[in-house]
Amino acid sequence: MKIQKLRAIAGVAFATLITAAASPAAQPSVTMTSFGTLRDGRAAQLYTLTNIQGSKVAITNYGGIVVRVIVPDREGNFADVVLGYNDVSDYTKDSPYFGALIGRYGNRIAKGRFTLDGRTYKLATNNDPGGLPCSLHGGNAGFDKALWDATPVAEKDATGLRLHYVSKDGEEGYPGNLDVTVTYWLTDKNELRIEYAATTDKATPVNLTNHSYFNLRGEGTGNILGHVLTLNASTYTPVDKGLIPTGEIAPVAGTPFDFTTPHGIGERIGQKHEQLTFGGGYDHNWILDRGNAGARVLVKAAEVFEPVTGRVLEVLTTEPAIQFYCGNFLGGANIGKSRRPYEKHSGFCLETQHSPDSPNQPRFPSTILRPGTRYETTTTFRFSTR
Repeated sequence: MKIQKLRAIAGVAFATLITAAASPAAQPSVTMTSFGTLRDGRAAQLYTLTNIQGSKVAITNYGGIVVRVIVPDREGNFADVVLGYNDVSDYTKDSPYFGALIGRYGNRIAKGRFTLDGRTYKLATNNDPGGLPCSLHGGNAGFDKALWDATPVAEKDATGLRLHYVSKDGEEGYPGNLDVTVTYWLTDKNELRIEYAATTDKATPVNLTNHSYFNLRGEGTGNILGHVLTLNASTYTPVDKGLIPTGEIAPVAGTPFDFTTPHGIGERIGQKHEQLTFGGGYDHNWILDRGNAGARVLVKAAEVFEPVTGRVLEVLTTEPAIQFYCGNFLGGANIGKSRRPYEKHSGFCLETQHSPDSPNQPRFPSTILRPGTRYETTTTFRFSTR
């Protein structure tokens, strides 16, 4: 077994980095193990962050994918609460973005094109809901398929993994060399904090997010329709049958999209509503009620409570919107870590973001990053019980 000692960073006792399976740590730590080989022969690694409570988050440098999130229930029993696979080969074969870092542009861009500074850019149309092609989550080879440079890091009360990738000018049709750093932190308060940063040498759209599918009862334990959701959002962006926003910002009041008070995810999902028909359930973008909070201020966007285990997930973000998706397009073809099929509604996603198709929607806040400015955003997933 090869062992490489790491120095203490920011006053935190930083555990040994072990390039083989490691025993549970008694102190905050990062361990590294092999996660398999890509088709081109490059090796992927899996980094497991552990905090003082024994909670763990495992991340691979392939796609920046969150592979495991292991947290306790109200009785102190630990379980993995995100969907995914046990080996990188499964992610390369067939994955609906389980746990992945998404970029350059999270969500959809209509017709796979946008116009910027008088020039029209064409993107891959890798998705066609309703028979209307669009570009989804960065194209055919978005950030979810990149092999990122990875460096373990630490600060007071948290251990982390810093990922770095340079997206070349013209990659997937996007302009500019985009230099991206994403840092995952597991805090001693059972928070998974994600910090995104990017710079560019040419104006380009940027909308980064994470696409983890959660099931707070535990991965592979059934559907999430009994989870209780609250969203801090009084408006949302209706879509057409291609799941592209119409440009309208509509009130949720009086509709099955009103989660300003707690509702079971499955409570109203079967109601006759055009938007639910288009998405096959919830697959929509909510505009967060940020009040007077500045762009760099974390606000609570969502809370999910699972009554059986007592697990609670809170989402806090600096972003202006959130996409809530409840696994409508899962259908049993994906066999997960527990060797059980992921059926429809096996997990839910809460993707903090700017609104879909913003480069083509003048009413939505701009997602254009220009040279000399810096893209910075933070999202925290906070786990607790009650």
